[in-house]
Amino acid sequence: MTRVPNRLAKEKSPYLLQHQYNPVDWYPWSEEAFAKAKEEDKPIFLSIGYSTCHWCHVMERESFEDEEVAKVLNDNYISIKVDREERPDLDHLYMTFCQVLTGQGGWPLTIIMTPEKKPFFAGTYFPKHSRGGLAGLIELLTKIAALWVGQREKLISTGDELTTFVIKESLEFSAGDLSAKVIDDAYQRLEHYFDREYGGFGHAPKFPTPHQLTILLRYYVVKGEKKALAMVEKSLEQMYKGGIFDHIGFGFSRYSTDRKWLVPHFEKMLYDNALLAMTYLEAYQVTAQDLYREIAEKIFAYVLREMTSPEGAFYSAEDADSEGVEGKFYLWTPEEIQEILGDDAGNSFCRIYDITKQGNFAGSNIPNLINSKLEDLAKIEAEYKEEREKLYQVRDKREHPFKDDKILTAWNGLMIAALAMGGRILDNAQYLSAAEKAFAFILNKLTDQKGRLLVRYRNGEAAYPAYLDDYAFLIWALLELYASTYKPKYLNKALALNKEMLDLFWDEEQKCLYLTGRDSEKILVRPKEIYDGALPAGASVAVLNLLKLANLTGEYELENKAQEFFYSCGEEIKANPMGHTYLLQAYLFSQTPISTVVVVEGEVQEESLPMLALLQKSFLPHTVSLYLSAETRELIEVIPFLTDYQALEGKTTAYFCQNKKCQTPIQELATFKKALSG
Repeated sequence: MTRVPNRLAKEKSPYLLQHQYNPVDWYPWSEEAFAKAKEEDKPIFLSIGYSTCHWCHVMERESFEDEEVAKVLNDNYISIKVDREERPDLDHLYMTFCQVLTGQGGWPLTIIMTPEKKPFFAGTYFPKHSRGGLAGLIELLTKIAALWVGQREKLISTGDELTTFVIKESLEFSAGDLSAKVIDDAYQRLEHYFDREYGGFGHAPKFPTPHQLTILLRYYVVKGEKKALAMVEKSLEQMYKGGIFDHIGFGFSRYSTDRKWLVPHFEKMLYDNALLAMTYLEAYQVTAQDLYREIAEKIFAYVLREMTSPEGAFYSAEDADSEGVEGKFYLWTPEEIQEILGDDAGNSFCRIYDITKQGNFAGSNIPNLINSKLEDLAKIEAEYKEEREKLYQVRDKREHPFKDDKILTAWNGLMIAALAMGGRILDNAQYLSAAEKAFAFILNKLTDQKGRLLVRYRNGEAAYPAYLDDYAFLIWALLELYASTYKPKYLNKALALNKEMLDLFWDEEQKCLYLTGRDSEKILVRPKEIYDGALPAGASVAVLNLLKLANLTGEYELENKAQEFFYSCGEEIKANPMGHTYLLQAYLFSQTPISTVVVVEGEVQEESLPMLALLQKSFLPHTVSLYLSAETRELIEVIPFLTDYQALEGKTTAYFCQNKKCQTPIQELATFKKALSG
């Protein structure tokens, strides 16, 4: 029987296209859908998810592909599908409703609301029929349809009251002054929740949450607290040893379902791998431990091999499922290992990588090194390299998990930042070239005719006005590109995008940032977000960008905006410092004496290279640097104070400025090195 596609067949989102043959009469989010709901006097059934979401697939198989469920939906509702990665504004708004109504959230997100977009029911995953304490979708839909007919005023009243509450919660932060104590409070909370045996924070499920680790690195550098560094090292080592890291094909999965980091939720997200690569790179800078460098290199190997488009941009994610089974692509039995490697090598590999007959996941095995000692990891890495490669070649012939090949500006910004960091810290031209190529793609394909950034590109089409995250993460990428190349074009573009970001997103009344731009679609409320979850909030990244740009350019009104932002949500931060660890990195930056270093090239270009190498390879989270040479003098046009900096007597000269005061110019490398570390 030929399947007839629904309206989603015309969409570009891989997630929406996964539902194009459902018998449910899906609409994309559109005025057409809401007009139809008003015309037919029906409530809206809104389902939000993403293409690599395991439970989204389960709900589709159980319910949305089911004729009985489809009939109930088609007869009584107007059904709308949304890809949360294309529309983070809708996801954020309606997830807030879900959390207010139920006390929890997650995906798939299920909302039932009026044609005026006001929810009166929310939840996440529902099976077709009630089971195990979970309400069944059929029963829920039938009951709510009856209420819509018989008690509509009550549902509408619920929607109105809930919307009023959510608008107030979304628009208002509690203002208040911050002090250095909030940084100590964050550290103490992290220490309290730290898992001393397996690293990370809390029990299960466990997320890597890289910004909780990177603030600890900064706390260690600023305060000299060795325990902070120990928490970072333990976490990074245990995550790598666990099954959350793919020991055969590399890259990290999204999170671990257990305390040991053994059993991942197998989907791999671009943003996790970008943020983790940066964290391992910073740990390498701080400790000089080769293990961290090697893990960062493995992440990049995975991304450049599996997640890079022919044009050089980066895909979004890989699914947890293949052949309809979660994790199947990644699992092994001892028999498979022995058949590929032979008995002796196979037995040895199984012993080291925890491959057993009883299995560690659903009767099969996730390769891991949890039982290996830290001091043995380098030896294991070297001794089993050939075996891992053989297994990779065999695994590569299996049916691969679905790859979401849409290109998102925000997540590409993170990976560009990571690769730019990798290029300079590891002196790797391939990484830097990949970062520059990806940025060129964003510039050429993900901006409209007016130069406005867009959210998503796929199959020749870019769509949706960019959100705060897109701007903030791309400006972060540009700052990293500038630090890695000292090409003025990257700093110039960062300044231009930052100006545009403030024009589009700054709330002059409350002194904070909206998630959506002035020109974005008007929904119930213009949301704001400062919570640093799996991803740092766009606002948190934007504020640190403001501070860095202020110190690079001398435009200290940008620093004033950052200080206004901190005050606007100060009480929120103090109430939950662990939930704002990236924003607190920005606050720590604002409270630490910042060094602005200007290196002016002399008559012999090679003289400047050792100084630049020290700047680029050292961990200097509270230093910004500029490089002035014959090729980069255009910087003076946007940073006029650079006019005052000269190469004295024709020799490369470095200027250190702190608290708007400059020290004696430096020309000797040893003195320069001492000034950097001081």
